[in-house]
Amino acid sequence: MFQPAITGSGVFTPDQTVTNAELVQVFNAYAERFNADNAEAIAAGRVEAKQPSSTDFIRSASGIEQRHVMDKTGVLDPEVMHPILRERVNDEPGIMAEIALDACGKALAAAGRAAGEVDLVICAASNHERPYPAIAIEIQTLLGAGGFAFDMNVACSSATFGIQAAADMIRSGSVRCALVVSPEICSGHLEWRDRDCHFIFGDVCTAVVLERSGDAEGPHFRVLSTRCATQFSNNIRNNNGFLRRTRPGHMQDRRDMLFVQEGRKVFKEVLPLVSSHIAGHLADAGLPADRLKRLWLHQANKAMNDFIGRKVMGRVPAPEEQPNILQDYANTSSAGSIIAFSKFSDDFEPGETGLICSFGAGYSVGSVLLERA
Repeated sequence: MFQPAITGSGVFTPDQTVTNAELVQVFNAYAERFNADNAEAIAAGRVEAKQPSSTDFIRSASGIEQRHVMDKTGVLDPEVMHPILRERVNDEPGIMAEIALDACGKALAAAGRAAGEVDLVICAASNHERPYPAIAIEIQTLLGAGGFAFDMNVACSSATFGIQAAADMIRSGSVRCALVVSPEICSGHLEWRDRDCHFIFGDVCTAVVLERSGDAEGPHFRVLSTRCATQFSNNIRNNNGFLRRTRPGHMQDRRDMLFVQEGRKVFKEVLPLVSSHIAGHLADAGLPADRLKRLWLHQANKAMNDFIGRKVMGRVPAPEEQPNILQDYANTSSAGSIIAFSKFSDDFEPGETGLICSFGAGYSVGSVLLERA
């Protein structure tokens, strides 16, 4: 048996950002036009009028201030209101593989590894641009990695589930060095015309290198243990399942084919599920909560994270104990907790512990307990 460790991480961040003010301006322009076009039906009670959005509403509902996106031109066009992602021909890299190369390169550099030393690639993300061939195999080939590769989708928990899978294979000896990469182009499956969710998501890609602790070239985090759980729920759902929009007036006008959630139900049901999951993980590891230096939580909603932090710690965590990147990145699905880990882990001393936790549709929740080596 070998001790798995995270030896490097990397984040690709798109150059384009959309502020709350920009988002509100385009949404309100759309809502105003919709209400004017449907004035007679609204007056007759057959159609519900669109309510305007506001920056105060977005900030209080989520804690988000901006988001990075692959294309803001389409998002900020009231006639379009979704990203315009160029169609790729079959013999050129897909958009997910393209952004994955950047994040993987950074993670490999941090680990001091060459791509040829990798013998497992897991593409763990909430939406994939095609069912097959696997995005992970494309990434593997473009990197020049060896071994094998496969895709994984457990919605917002994909990255932590991917880490568990890679850690288990390293522990057993079936692989030596793995990449878990999460290219999340969440803007492609968000309904930007829905006031309740038009502000939620952003785009990003994260990657982590896992290998045997004994092979590590520098400072690293031992994976002490992992814990995953699922429980079926329809309260967060996406029936589309892929990124590409179809012709105008077809799929993009099917509200049920994009991201939908019952926010109040999610808040009520997920918070106790996640809090008890983390508590159980710590108890099984024999680690009191006050021994945790940091919680790297899924970045979905500030109020949710604040609640979980209080339940786990038994008090209000200090900002450095539970860092948020939500205000800058918005919800980036499975990548959120890994962004937080990548940006807020360099200050750990040997022996200090932290926990990565992600949660989302499924329901799913995954946690990874780490110790600085």
